[in-house]
Amino acid sequence: MGDAMISRSLARSLVICMTFAAALPLSGCNYQSSLTGNSRASQPLSPRLVALMSEKDMDPQSPLLIRLFKTEAELEVWKQTRSGRFALLKTYPICRWSGDLGPKQHEGDRQAPEGFYSITPAQMNPESAYYLSFNTGYPNAYDRSLGHTGSQLMVHGDCSSRGCYAMTDEQIAEIYTLGRESFLGGQTAFQFQAYPFRMTPLNMARHRNNPNMPFWTMIKEGYDHFEVTRQEPRVDFCEHRYVFDADRSGSDPRFEASSACPAYSTDPYIAAAVRGRRQQDAAEYARLVARGTPMARLNSGIDGGMNKVFATRLPGGNTGLSDPDQGLSVTALTRAPGTIPSTVNPPRTSLTAAPAAPETRPPASAAGPASRPQSTGFLSSLSRRLGGGSDDTTSSLAAPSAAAPPPRSTPAPGTTTQSTAAKRPTATAAHVRPASISRVPAARPPAHSARAKPKDKVSRSTAGNDPGTGRASSPSAGRS
Repeated sequence: MGDAMISRSLARSLVICMTFAAALPLSGCNYQSSLTGNSRASQPLSPRLVALMSEKDMDPQSPLLIRLFKTEAELEVWKQTRSGRFALLKTYPICRWSGDLGPKQHEGDRQAPEGFYSITPAQMNPESAYYLSFNTGYPNAYDRSLGHTGSQLMVHGDCSSRGCYAMTDEQIAEIYTLGRESFLGGQTAFQFQAYPFRMTPLNMARHRNNPNMPFWTMIKEGYDHFEVTRQEPRVDFCEHRYVFDADRSGSDPRFEASSACPAYSTDPYIAAAVRGRRQQDAAEYARLVARGTPMARLNSGIDGGMNKVFATRLPGGNTGLSDPDQGLSVTALTRAPGTIPSTVNPPRTSLTAAPAAPETRPPASAAGPASRPQSTGFLSSLSRRLGGGSDDTTSSLAAPSAAAPPPRSTPAPGTTTQSTAAKRPTATAAHVRPASISRVPAARPPAHSARAKPKDKVSRSTAGNDPGTGRASSPSAGRS
């Protein structure tokens, strides 16, 4: 029996090596260690997950796509079905994310990134100090074009975040395995989409006073492309903005994030479908604003969030910026999807949270050709144009107050004709840190006893920096 198991293991390693040697001849078998560096990274898909994929008409090695939402504290894994369209396989509650709603801008700001990123086999880390992990790829070309800094922003286990998205060990083991199998099936990279919330008209209306709204309106276009096509949207960058599903047939436009956009078009079918969806959303948004939908409070002293299924397991636990309007009692009896470590530092509710900013419109004379109206009119103006209507740390940290960041200037979303380069967004103020809380003891499962030695881990008392990670061959190997 032992010889048979060894033979199967060797055969599997040979298949992995041959797969990546064929797909990536310059790298050869180096990609094998990127995916299967140890027993945690080599574990098979569970029979239950294989059965679920079969029910949904998916192959275990079909292409993968991940979407993530901060406010809902959920990570979605999508797989391509045999019809060629993506379908939702499974939704995972997020154990911990840090910072505020909005994109990451500076190293050490504790922000978890938002936007569209590409995950290759080289970004998979089987030697992570946080059980398993993969690098989100931040900063992408858009981030770099704006001078945004930061490194080693991961999705990992251990339920602890300083700019990352932290799952439980059991969850990241399953997500990592799904990614590994898709790479073995021939996918060279999978898309990772990170959002502040589900981009619905209600959520856009609730956050219409947020200075990040121009950025969110821009990435909502990519959200809409995926919603109407159920295909991974092609992502390009130019004029310091995102471009989605640019049709390059008949020409070879060169997209550079800091340069003017080349001439391009969008497939008429996709353009029409997205336009119809955006018209509906704009009309619903205008109705919600007219009804006086309350605006969300701007964050003041809350560091990130946590899904309520985990918050219910912690004495005094709170969801922070996740699901702020929902109670925890509905999930009190729900089984937690994984083990919550004793070092978890949940978000705290600020007792001095700033009220929502008053809704104002700038004078018409103040609007220049490259400026954007303040948050209220983003979708309502879109509706008129389209004809739809008139980083977590376990140390104790102080919580200083922080001023709200100034609004950003962003080109109109959904535009397929080009204009001059957009202005750079203004950097946000430093994000505030949570106050000290008591630690929650909890036992770790025996299956996860083979964790990295303390000397391999990033110091949990280091405040404010993004946790480092690296390949097994680098000086920072095993960190995430």
